[in-house]
Amino acid sequence: MKLANYLSGKWQDGAGDGQWLLDPVTGEKLVSVSADGLDLGAALAFARTQGSAGLQALSYGQRAELLGKLVDVLMANRAAYADISLRNSGATEGDVAFDVDGAIFTLKYFAKAGKALGDGKFLVDGGRIPLAKDNLFAGQHLMVPLSGVAIFINAFNFPAWGLWEKAAPALLSGVPVLIKPATPTAWLTQRMVADVVAAGILPEGALSVVCGSARDLLDHVEEGDVVSFTGSADTARTIRTHPAVVRGGVRINVEADSVNSAILGTDAQPGSAEFDLLVKEVVREMTVKTGQKCTAIRRVFAPAAVARPLAEAIAARLAKMTVGNPRNGEVRVGPVVSKSQQQAALDGLAKLASASEIVFGGQEGFVPVDADAAAACFVKPTLLFCDKGLAAKYVHDVEVFGPVATVLPYADVDDVIAMARRGKGSLVASVFSGDAVFCQKLIPAIADMHGRIMVVDAAVGGNHTGHGNVMPSCMHGGPGRAGGGEELGGLRALGLYHRRLAVQAAPGRLDALSEGGVSAAALNA
Repeated sequence: MKLANYLSGKWQDGAGDGQWLLDPVTGEKLVSVSADGLDLGAALAFARTQGSAGLQALSYGQRAELLGKLVDVLMANRAAYADISLRNSGATEGDVAFDVDGAIFTLKYFAKAGKALGDGKFLVDGGRIPLAKDNLFAGQHLMVPLSGVAIFINAFNFPAWGLWEKAAPALLSGVPVLIKPATPTAWLTQRMVADVVAAGILPEGALSVVCGSARDLLDHVEEGDVVSFTGSADTARTIRTHPAVVRGGVRINVEADSVNSAILGTDAQPGSAEFDLLVKEVVREMTVKTGQKCTAIRRVFAPAAVARPLAEAIAARLAKMTVGNPRNGEVRVGPVVSKSQQQAALDGLAKLASASEIVFGGQEGFVPVDADAAAACFVKPTLLFCDKGLAAKYVHDVEVFGPVATVLPYADVDDVIAMARRGKGSLVASVFSGDAVFCQKLIPAIADMHGRIMVVDAAVGGNHTGHGNVMPSCMHGGPGRAGGGEELGGLRALGLYHRRLAVQAAPGRLDALSEGGVSAAALNA
């Protein structure tokens, strides 16, 4: 079966046999995808006219109601999504919950939060600004929805959440969406779009999907469009410098590479709450989605005196994680999504191992449960230890996109600050410490190089949301090598899909122009 593409308000088949999507456990061919021969320029033009007009005829509150209806559609089809995730991604039930349920939760959040914007169709930002004596002339900032298309070029690891965490604020803003999912796992994204299209909830042209190669998609972007990309820094550079992007001043949002870290405070000792909580979190981040998360922990910093005991405790917990075919109820860790991803992970692991010590794991002698290792795409969870600090080769630079992490000892707070910053920009760091002085020195010193910092102590316990769990109410993104983008953060996410402008006129004219708007202060509610 070849998956159809939904463009220009109709389902269309790409030419040729297409590229096959495979089961990463069995190697079975599942479905194929092709975008060859499709008119992507016409698809974007249709979305700009039909999709934009249909969405922007509605208020924020009405669009929020549509999001609520999308939630109902996705919840009704969850079993089908779980089956696709198992077959196409090798997802365990926990992985399905992280991706599919996370997508539904995020969409539900924006459906509820968007109601606060009520009947407005644009945002009135701040108060009136006097520009002349006697208040005869004044200025007012407005935020108006963009007139173009939100184009999402997404990564393979979150085919459900990656779609809806971007689409929810775009649709709520009144901006139509065209999604180009990563080919290896495009089936789930396409199925979700198909279910929404069949339900007839959104205006025609509001949601499109193209599966397979992006081909000449970027050749057709224009001013007013937004391109949101999740993937490698190399591809991000290509997108940013594309002639059509540069010519049109097209807005770009990027989430790229990230060598995230977890930091154990100088106060933590084996057996302390913070020590045990960090061990649990590192193992969770290595094994959920088989470590295929942009936010996963890659480096674990610990005081030199406890670094070895920490590595041993993590290894002991990893030894209890059964790796193999997710169809077996005892399995807790599945495969990576493809042979190419497996090879990339093993190549990265080989670099790390050349400059570090393997404490647990490695591929030698590894036999997955209920699977043929030669046909399948497994990478055994592997923990390394490196005591070279800032001088360590590869550890601070190579992101192995799989179940791999490295423990690094540090001498003092200045030492760990330098190593955390050596990541050159990360999505997230987590700090496990009950020492207020340590945290007060560490956190401000690394803040500018991170998009999010999570602090856990004994008082928090296990009630935190998780190092790698992206909450829709909090900002997601990171500086430097992490891409410099910003997503989510509550209703502030709508800012990516609005243009802020200053209107200067007589106060009476400003009053008339502001009718139909809603205060932008609601974005911070």
